[in-house]
Amino acid sequence: METSGRNCQREKNTSRKEILEKKRAIESIIKAASSVKDNLSYFPHLRHYQTNGLFMHLESGCGSKLSLGTKQYIQNLLKLNMETFYGPEWPAEEKIKRREMISEEARYIFLHENSNGDTNKVSELKDREKTCSCKGPIVGFVHYRFILEEEVPVVYVYELQLEPRVHGKGLGKFLMQLIELIACKNKMGAVVLTVQKSNLLAIDFYIGKLRYKISAISPSRVNPLLGLEKSYKILCKTFDREAQAVLEYVSHEYCFFCVIRGAGWREFGFSYLTRLGLEFLLNFQPVGLGDLSLLIHFTRP
Repeated sequence: METSGRNCQREKNTSRKEILEKKRAIESIIKAASSVKDNLSYFPHLRHYQTNGLFMHLESGCGSKLSLGTKQYIQNLLKLNMETFYGPEWPAEEKIKRREMISEEARYIFLHENSNGDTNKVSELKDREKTCSCKGPIVGFVHYRFILEEEVPVVYVYELQLEPRVHGKGLGKFLMQLIELIACKNKMGAVVLTVQKSNLLAIDFYIGKLRYKISAISPSRVNPLLGLEKSYKILCKTFDREAQAVLEYVSHEYCFFCVIRGAGWREFGFSYLTRLGLEFLLNFQPVGLGDLSLLIHFTRP
């Protein structure tokens, strides 16, 4: 019995040691990635983008070192592109984004319109940041960070924003593919991002064109009913099995019981549940006069 007890304790100690070693290893990966001042230095051939009439120069940046003009530009572009999708939530969200953009952990890729490109198309945004003539004015940016998400090291894309006049020219896809390269180069397990449900074009872009998936940590996956109240989805693209097991969604079956009062059961049972986008079976059983119990069984896709 004593021998068995000692063996069990050794196994626990070994397991605890392995967990701590793994945690330290992951933290060192995040620290190493965050210490890189210019992730574009890994891909010098991608510092320039020339296609579809665009001539762009890419430049790295850090949130704590942004100039006043660049901060103002970021705020203006965020409001221009995102205010509609956030609706009444925008004033509060704007304050959050202002804090996020100047964080020490914030990393940027700025798109400068090259001066030898089409200079006739001038930005309509006020107080935009202008740099030396070789790089030209900024027309978009990516804000990303190296963080832990469910104990998985990931690149989290906080913002991908382009001026409307450069939409539809392949820039967004180019930038996201570059982010994926940066993630892999720095040994990240995935790229993760948040998208507003109302931004249907963005959802189609990420899921339809770039093959991102709704993450297991997205509100609608964690709790389908609670997810209805949230205005956003969390998407991911994983690069290894461990990240896939944690961050990608695996279908599960769920069952719950509820009682609905009065004649409203039909509207709830069919209209409301249909809006969930769930496959479900309803078993009806009278509970009291005018009441109805529902045993709802569904499988999340």
